[in-house]
Amino acid sequence: MEQYWIWLNGEWVRRNEAKISMLDRGFKLGDTVYDTLRTFNGKMFKVEEHLERFERTLKYVRIDIGMGMGELGRLLHETVAKNESIRKAANDDYMISTIVTRGIGGRIQDANKPTISIFIDPIDFVRYAPAFARGGSGVIPKARAMSSQQVDPKAKNFSRLNFVMGDLETVDVDPEAFPILLDMEGNVAEAFGANFFVVTDGVVRTPTDEALLQGVSRQTVMELCEQMGIPTSEEKLQPYDVYTADEAFISSTPYCILPIGVVDKRRLNEKAPGPITTKILAAWGELVGLDIIDQANERAKVLSKGS
Repeated sequence: MEQYWIWLNGEWVRRNEAKISMLDRGFKLGDTVYDTLRTFNGKMFKVEEHLERFERTLKYVRIDIGMGMGELGRLLHETVAKNESIRKAANDDYMISTIVTRGIGGRIQDANKPTISIFIDPIDFVRYAPAFARGGSGVIPKARAMSSQQVDPKAKNFSRLNFVMGDLETVDVDPEAFPILLDMEGNVAEAFGANFFVVTDGVVRTPTDEALLQGVSRQTVMELCEQMGIPTSEEKLQPYDVYTADEAFISSTPYCILPIGVVDKRRLNEKAPGPITTKILAAWGELVGLDIIDQANERAKVLSKGS
C-alpha cells in the first residue's frame, strides 16, 4: 500500500520518512502532547470537539504552536484531502493525530520552537475484529493511572510509562487483553488509550474524570445513550463492579466501542457483546453512516491476507 502523506513542520513527507531530531524534548523527555481523531468514509469525526480539547491541553502544558485552532483545523482537512486517493484505493480509514513537542532545548526556557506534526496511523482492524464478534478481554494490572496531583490526565500526552508498565503486566496474564488501570485509591480509571464502561441492570456506568482522559468517544457514548433513553451514571467504580457487571466495553477513537467479555480471566456474561453494547454500536454506525463491525471484518481479512 502506498505510504500516507503527513505534515511535519510545514512540509509534506511520506509517513515512513518522517524524522525529528534526537535532541528534541519529545524524544528525550516525553515532552509531547497530542490529540487523535479518525475518519469514517474519509471524513473526520467530531473535529471541533477534538480541537477544543487539544487547545485546552496546549494551554495546560504552556506550549504555543504559533497558530490558532482554526488554522490547525484547516491543516487537518488539507491532510485528509491530500491522502484521499490513497485511502480510497485501499477502501480504508485511519487515525489522524496532531502531535506537538516542545522542541529542542536542554533547559525548558530555551525550547521556543515546537515540533508540530499531523500524523496518520492505520487502524488495527486485525486486533479489533475478533473482539467485535465475541468480546475482548481485559486485565487489571498493578500499574496505576496517573494522579491529577502529578500530571492531570485530562491533558492528552505521550508521557505514558505507567501505561507501558500496565501493558507489560497485562501481557504476562493474557497477551490479547487490554489493560484496565485503577487510580491511586483503587477505583477503576481507564484502559490504555480508552475509557471504560460497565452495564449493570440496564444502566451504563463509567468512572468519574478525576484520573482519566475526557474522551470524545466517551462523550459520544453518553450522548447516544441519552438519545436512546438508556440511563447512564458517572461514578466511582471498583473491580467488584467490573467482575459483577452484566456487560462491559471500552471506547476509543480507532474502534469507537469494543465489547469486553472477560476481565482477569473471569467471564462477565455468557455472550459478548451484550444487548446494550450492541445497541450503542449500531447507533454509532448510523451516526457516521458506516457499519463499524462490517468495516472491521472486511479490513481485517484484507490485512491478514497481505501479511
